[in-house]
Amino acid sequence: MVGMSGAYGGHNGSEGRQTKEAVVVGAPEMGLGAMGVVHKVAPPPAQSTASKMKGKVKETFFPDDPFRSFKGQPQRAKFLLAVKYLFPVLEWAPGYSLSLFKSDLIAGLTIASLAIPQACTTHPLNSSFVPPLVYAVLGSSRDLAVGPVSIASLIMGSMLRQAVSPSAEPTLFLQLAFTSTLFAGVVQASLGILRLGFIIDFLSKATLVGFMAGAAVIVSLQQLKALLGIVHFTTQMGIVPVMASVFQHTNEWSWQTILMGGCFLVLLLTARHVSIKWPKFFWISACAPLASVIVSTLLVFLFKAQNHGISIIGQLKCGLNRPSWDKLLFDPTYLGLTMKTGLVTGIISLTEGVAVGRTFASLKDYQVDGNKEMMAIGLMNVVGSCTSCYVTTGAFSRSAVNHNAGCKTAMSNVIMALTVMVTLLFLMPLFVYTPNVVLGAIIIAAVIGLIDLPAAYHIWKMDKMDFLVCLCAFAGVIFISVQEGLAIAVGISIFRVLMQITRPRMMIQGNITGTDIYRNLHQYKEAQRVPGFLILTVEAPINFANTNYLNERTKRWIEDESSSGNKQTELRFVILDLSAVPAIDTSGIAFLIDLKKTTEKRGLELVLVNPTGEVMEKIQRANNAQDHFRPDCLYLTTGEAIASLSGFAKMATP
Repeated sequence: MVGMSGAYGGHNGSEGRQTKEAVVVGAPEMGLGAMGVVHKVAPPPAQSTASKMKGKVKETFFPDDPFRSFKGQPQRAKFLLAVKYLFPVLEWAPGYSLSLFKSDLIAGLTIASLAIPQACTTHPLNSSFVPPLVYAVLGSSRDLAVGPVSIASLIMGSMLRQAVSPSAEPTLFLQLAFTSTLFAGVVQASLGILRLGFIIDFLSKATLVGFMAGAAVIVSLQQLKALLGIVHFTTQMGIVPVMASVFQHTNEWSWQTILMGGCFLVLLLTARHVSIKWPKFFWISACAPLASVIVSTLLVFLFKAQNHGISIIGQLKCGLNRPSWDKLLFDPTYLGLTMKTGLVTGIISLTEGVAVGRTFASLKDYQVDGNKEMMAIGLMNVVGSCTSCYVTTGAFSRSAVNHNAGCKTAMSNVIMALTVMVTLLFLMPLFVYTPNVVLGAIIIAAVIGLIDLPAAYHIWKMDKMDFLVCLCAFAGVIFISVQEGLAIAVGISIFRVLMQITRPRMMIQGNITGTDIYRNLHQYKEAQRVPGFLILTVEAPINFANTNYLNERTKRWIEDESSSGNKQTELRFVILDLSAVPAIDTSGIAFLIDLKKTTEKRGLELVLVNPTGEVMEKIQRANNAQDHFRPDCLYLTTGEAIASLSGFAKMATP
């Protein structure tokens, strides 16, 4: 017989093992002679505590190893690489050519035609001027089109309105908006600098789909004021008060306003549909908002529609807004509100910006550094807060237009910003007669794309629990408020993660006949129980949060097996497969020790299979204090454990 080795080189023969009184029958016919040596479970290489901590910190905060290109480089080269890392514009600017400029010029003018009418709705046009210039220098995405987005506007407006009315105290409201933008930028830049980007991963796909859809509904409902011509409209955001306000003021409805709004809304939605169905006609959807503004403004001017119940924007001031650093307000009365608003809007806009950048980078097969994007977006908002701008990020719709227009570099953002600057300086008087109803139609057409029904259906088909999260986010936003809806969805997602930690998957395995493979009995119908063995596997880290559950579950299985009453298949061994257990803490080791004592009291033997590096290291330390797990209790595979234990049981039988 070939020599048998346990965990550390092991033993030969049956010394040190309890004598088994029953023969294990029905075990897979694979003796040690066929299998060869029983491989030992090797302990991990010895490492100091400092070395382990260094490795964990590196994998937590630097999983992409951003400075690997610095290795082996001279000091001058390292300096140049560091400058390029901080200012990505230096990577593409030296090789910029006329052909690239032509593509970026077309893309920049196209997204400017989309940004200008959107800015006339709810966004200050300055937010499409200063931030894109900052992002062009610091951002790493070639396709991201920067500007204000409806979601951030909605969240900021709804949160600040809880304390200040924009109509009653416009100056204070503006101060709070700029201060919230500053805090949003600080949060975003800090996440990038401290490499804490994994925090935004708590906003799952399901949460974002539900949240975006709910926010789109809320934003659209707010435009009913403009589409119906209502003068006295609620300042609340929920669907119930909005609809109540709509039907309480039916006497203010204007058929002229409804007719114009309906026509332009159909035009905008048709243009959007055409561009989606035939992507080469992307320019139709991109130019439709500006065309709608121009046509509607001419109609109002020619027919004096402002005298027939159609409200217009009115006189707009030309010129660039003055710096706003003196408008930042740190009054203790409002400090908590602005910090909370900045945190929420910062996280949401950052999530959207990073996700959009990565999406288009994957289409063009280049890499976007998530942490650099966070720093760029954060610093962009910090600068924006001091230049009369509020929270900006990379909008999906605008970035899609930029991508389809053939942008090559971030220069398209610069061209858009210069176009906006010209508009601010010289063209603002042209928007005097622009009707508010058309601006409302533009907003609805823009946000309706946030309602992603195919994604919601896919989530429903894939995971019902995820769909519940999606539904809660949607319902919370439209029935309660934006921040509460988001908090509910995030809370349910975190609760689900906690449930997966505290109630990990634990399964009984069986042997697939004719093989040395052991799989879940419920998943593989061809898998058969091995008489005399209870093979369990855990698919999660074992820690203080789940040891009680694992202990109770394992003991119940052992009791069920022991009470079967069949002498031929009497339980003799409990095998615990630890292959899928990446980590274990002191509570987990205590669980294994307690389980071993429980099995020994019942006349059973506990065997551990394939403990991973960290788990094996903790087992070694437990053995140093007291010899809980002998080398012959540790095996590399389930097949080797069963073959070895079956052989010992047969040899031990008289």
